[in-house]
Amino acid sequence: MPTATQRTKLTPPELARRWGCAPAKVIGFIRSGELKAINLATHRHNRPRYVIDETDIAAFERSRLVVPDGGQSTARKVRQRTTHSVKPFV
Repeated sequence: MPTATQRTKLTPPELARRWGCAPAKVIGFIRSGELKAINLATHRHNRPRYVIDETDIAAFERSRLVVPDGGQSTARKVRQRTTHSVKPFV
């Protein structure tokens, strides 16, 4: 029987603790199809009992990885004001 150190699957609450978010967020990723999981519920119409494999977690994290583009898009564009459309108040 595998011990806790050999375990390769996590439940949504365990994964949520790792990521620092709510379990509902993890379940939302599962329901949207972004994160693969296995439903261990006895019957399909019962409450789902999800477990997520470590390889699926790693694939999800790679797909959502933020890669900086060199800071070019982070520069804020300043809108130029035009004075020709301003009418003086009389």
